[in-house]
Amino acid sequence: MDSLNTHALLPQRSVIAEAVDVQALGAESWQALMRGPALGDAELKALNRSAWLRSLPAGAMVFSRDQQASKLVAVLSGAVGLGQLRHDQPFHLERTVRGPAWLDLASAWIGGCHVQDARVLMPAQLLELDVEAVRGMLAREPAMAERLLVSMALNVHSLTGVTHDLMHKDAEKRLAAWLLQLSRRSAQGPDLVALGERKRDIAAQLAITPETLSRMMRQLKLKGLIEVQGYSVRLLDLAALATLAAD
Repeated sequence: MDSLNTHALLPQRSVIAEAVDVQALGAESWQALMRGPALGDAELKALNRSAWLRSLPAGAMVFSRDQQASKLVAVLSGAVGLGQLRHDQPFHLERTVRGPAWLDLASAWIGGCHVQDARVLMPAQLLELDVEAVRGMLAREPAMAERLLVSMALNVHSLTGVTHDLMHKDAEKRLAAWLLQLSRRSAQGPDLVALGERKRDIAAQLAITPETLSRMMRQLKLKGLIEVQGYSVRLLDLAALATLAAD
């Protein structure tokens, strides 16, 4: 499913789009995105009044990099890839965002275009907040500003870490760090990681070739650090992996 036709580049609100009410999106989902103390009823109501949900299938485009951004976009569940889609070429994946997490929290604030294309990798539920509605909400609920600021700071911190790893860590260290990062979000426990992406997509995120990825996986297996089981990887020694991933 590497090639997409031209109409797939358009925003696909028409696939499934529905307004969110207070019952549709509860405190747990919001709390994962809006960091800080527990959200109050007034804050939850204000957020839900400004929000939209979209459910998109694998392969659908969420937004394109030349599209004007007017909404804060988050992934509630599933996975969305950020990268570049060029005419008659496969989607070049640069980063995967797994829900719950912000997909683009910045572009709408500066009134610019999205800087990357976003394509659904695994069926995903998306959350969108109209930036103008959020401005009004912040005027009424000023405490929400710090929550959004912390969320944006966490995104910047994470991307800074990724940049550091690409510049200063070898392929084996980057792979170990990537596996540990997935393990922290794994619903199957910290020692079991599900690989929901193709080998070449994983390799692209780590800035290595698929062949290098296979070789690094074999090396970790020979060292007794991982065990590959189909599309899952069992982490046999979390402490040793953390030591390997460190600078």
